[in-house]
Amino acid sequence: MNRGLKNVNLIIGGALVLAIVITAGLSLFYTPHDPNRMNLAKRFQSPGAEFLLGTDQYGRDILSRVMKGAVNSLLVGWVAVGIGMGFGVFFGSLAAFWRGWKDEGVMRLMDVLYGFPAVLSAILITSILGPGMVNSMLAIGIFNIPIFTRLTRGASLSIWQRDFVTSARAVGQRNGAIIWGTVLPNTLSPLIVQGTVQLAIAILAEAALSYLGLGTQPPHASWGRMLNEAQTFMEISPWLAIFPGLAIAWAVLGFNLLGDGLRDLLDPKLYRTRR
Repeated sequence: MNRGLKNVNLIIGGALVLAIVITAGLSLFYTPHDPNRMNLAKRFQSPGAEFLLGTDQYGRDILSRVMKGAVNSLLVGWVAVGIGMGFGVFFGSLAAFWRGWKDEGVMRLMDVLYGFPAVLSAILITSILGPGMVNSMLAIGIFNIPIFTRLTRGASLSIWQRDFVTSARAVGQRNGAIIWGTVLPNTLSPLIVQGTVQLAIAILAEAALSYLGLGTQPPHASWGRMLNEAQTFMEISPWLAIFPGLAIAWAVLGFNLLGDGLRDLLDPKLYRTRR
């Protein structure tokens, strides 16, 4: 039987992530109600036939806002991880090739960046540029750069010692061609796994930033912003916090399980030790 079919984490994580992606895609064309339309006559409606997940303090449909929040969370996550992976792969590959003092210089710079978590980076950036989705993407992306730099450097250092790289050098291939054509393709497996895990962290960070008022701004829907708005009304309308909270947990769990499943699938040695 195929290893992928035996991989419970991969199957469950993939199903959870697929559900989030489908929900986000569907919300681009259809939502049960206008997610930003206020109707004060129907505020604090409990979940029912008209509003499946109820309404908030402004009479807005929670289901529609949760669906739209999925778009913002995935967009911020993908862009932020893309920024981190793009710069991280570039710096990590050069550090592994340079070695010596240049390598040390790059890694010490990464240590400095890693000392500023996403939330602190966002506070710094938004204090200069102002709060918003774009700035939260930038802040979370900067936080991801040293993670992918370290991973790429570590994987590349071992690959530079392989016989096929030595053979490529012996036949006169240029260093640039070896890096991009030989070394980097062999680092894709750990990068894919780490990228999936970082997506979960990025979604959680986006929710935290929105909760603090530094991320997605009203009236656009954001799971973290919905939690912030719900805390005042927890006694009378607990569903205001329950459903966006479950959406965050669903997405984070899905990407974490998917990352674990991909790690098992792409690392045969790890798979054999877990059998």
